[in-house]
Amino acid sequence: MTKPSLPDLLHAAVSAVGGTERPGQVAMAEAVAEAIDDNSHRLIQAGTGTGKSLGYLVPALAHGERVVVATATLALQRQLVERDLPRTVDALHPQLRRRPQFAMLKGRSNYLCLHRLHEGAPQDEEDGLFDQFEAAAPTSKLGQDLLRLRDWADETETGDRDDLTPGVSDKAWSQISVSSRECLGATKCAYGAECFAEAARERAKLADVVVTNHALLAIDAIEGAPVLPQHEVLIVDEAHELVSRVTGVATGELTPGQVNRAVKRSAKLVDEKIADALQTASESFERVMELALPGRLEQIPEDLGYALMSLRDAARNVISALGATRDKSVHDEDAVRKQALAAVENIHTVAERITNGSEYDVVWYERHDRFGATLRVAPLSVSGLLREKLFEDRSVVLTSATLKIGGDFNGVAASLGLSPEGVEGDDVPLWKGLDVGSPFDYPKQGILYVAKHLATPGREGTRGDMMDELAELIEASGGRTLGLFSSMRGAKAAAEELRGRLDNPILLQGEETLGELIKNFAADPKTCLFGTLSLWQGVDVPGPSCQLVVMDRIPFPRPDDPLMSARQKSVEEHGGNGFMAVAATHAALLMAQGAGRLVRASGDRGVVAVLDPRLATARYGSFLRATLPDFWYTTDRNQVRRSLAAIDATAKADGK
Repeated sequence: MTKPSLPDLLHAAVSAVGGTERPGQVAMAEAVAEAIDDNSHRLIQAGTGTGKSLGYLVPALAHGERVVVATATLALQRQLVERDLPRTVDALHPQLRRRPQFAMLKGRSNYLCLHRLHEGAPQDEEDGLFDQFEAAAPTSKLGQDLLRLRDWADETETGDRDDLTPGVSDKAWSQISVSSRECLGATKCAYGAECFAEAARERAKLADVVVTNHALLAIDAIEGAPVLPQHEVLIVDEAHELVSRVTGVATGELTPGQVNRAVKRSAKLVDEKIADALQTASESFERVMELALPGRLEQIPEDLGYALMSLRDAARNVISALGATRDKSVHDEDAVRKQALAAVENIHTVAERITNGSEYDVVWYERHDRFGATLRVAPLSVSGLLREKLFEDRSVVLTSATLKIGGDFNGVAASLGLSPEGVEGDDVPLWKGLDVGSPFDYPKQGILYVAKHLATPGREGTRGDMMDELAELIEASGGRTLGLFSSMRGAKAAAEELRGRLDNPILLQGEETLGELIKNFAADPKTCLFGTLSLWQGVDVPGPSCQLVVMDRIPFPRPDDPLMSARQKSVEEHGGNGFMAVAATHAALLMAQGAGRLVRASGDRGVVAVLDPRLATARYGSFLRATLPDFWYTTDRNQVRRSLAAIDATAKADGK
């Protein structure tokens, strides 16, 4: 039997999802197939509307070996498992003469734990274990959530938190879930045979395509204990997010509250003398943290160093003792012990890591008005880790709508531990970049307007001229505005000011769930939606409800961001341009994602307005603009108002 051709398979899949075949999608599918066949690596930029999910799923399914697809967002995981994969498998089945299997796999804490549900959660109160369902008043929000979870547990087939609608609070979910460190293990657990997390792992072992998230991919790479099944191909979608997700997984933190919980959890399970030593170390750590001021710690202060060494040593002794003692007076002792061990091991790991003082780590204090001080430690770079763990023994395809920064792939490649394209050497994974473009006609569909006449934004204070400009732009466009702000404070200030000046409804992130806000924004063209980071890349509203995307300023990282400033300094110490490599690259990625909110379909028209003159006047402005879609560019404020008014008039004439 002749092997079905890739174009035929792609055509069948596109027809099945009711899509339109696009040249970029075909080019992408061919590049992915080539990478799989050659066991090589690709960075593929595929603009909005390319249909990139099918561009990698079709060659992956045709290949026949196991493929892992890792995404950053829950929305894309759902789209793949609930829509794209079922339809694609159905479409390809007749030609492939087999039906590829697929499965979703997440971290253990995403699944309901039957042991925790039935036996209760070990708590920090003096009475040890209590029934969380009895303790939470049924009339309280927590009580209602827990009762709903108990009912859901009887009917769910997956135990996956994301299958529960509506969702529940993190506090409620924590009562019926465990981390991988707290898990008893299937062989020791009375509910091991029915375990949802274990069932998900078993399904993944049998699947041809396993859909997971960046965080689990990072855990799999960092912790050395394989969570994902063996696979020959890794496809990383939303790859512009990978470095920050891996950094998040590789970041450790310590707080006085966290240490206190570990003390309480372990106190009844070890000798009093050993428990007292951890209690004493906890108290000295708490005293140091009370005086902690936010910022990077280039040297560990003496008092903090002593407190961490005491914590490390006391935690090590508790860990040894926890393994050697048994106390039959403690109900469900194995679960209580496992939770205590997880809490103390985390403290030992972080305290030891900071005490050892690697030059590749950044340590800093954070302060929160409500929660007090936190001590954090993160890797200066994850590029070495990614180079070593990601690209060995498998073909890797990284794709996103934004991988070319300032016009080429090398910036993103460097953050992933790769050399510039085409550079060969020992232990240097070779890769190729491909930009398959977008089906949209950006110069005709959109305008990039830079408000060159405005004052350069300062660090503090309201910007009266910016508010006036924003109000005029919204009036010209008849609403229809997505406002992307570099800080929540800026978004709130603009919403408060403009609610008093304009008739248009203005929605503000945080005043309702993100899903509700986006739904209400899409439903009424007169409405505006203002917000910060998650809106820069989380909004998909095609059509006339979003015809003006405004960025209040270039979203550089804050100058006092300890990790970003440490990374910038490190680049400079190695002879590079720290500002361009770190701050400008960070801003360019966000701006490209933000600008991508405007044109989501072939009929969309509109304006991306950047209310920061530096995009037009600063030397780095051309670097940032090269990362944005190729919109028609202007700094003429009158021209842009006329264009917005015309777009608004057309939409109204169409009854929208």
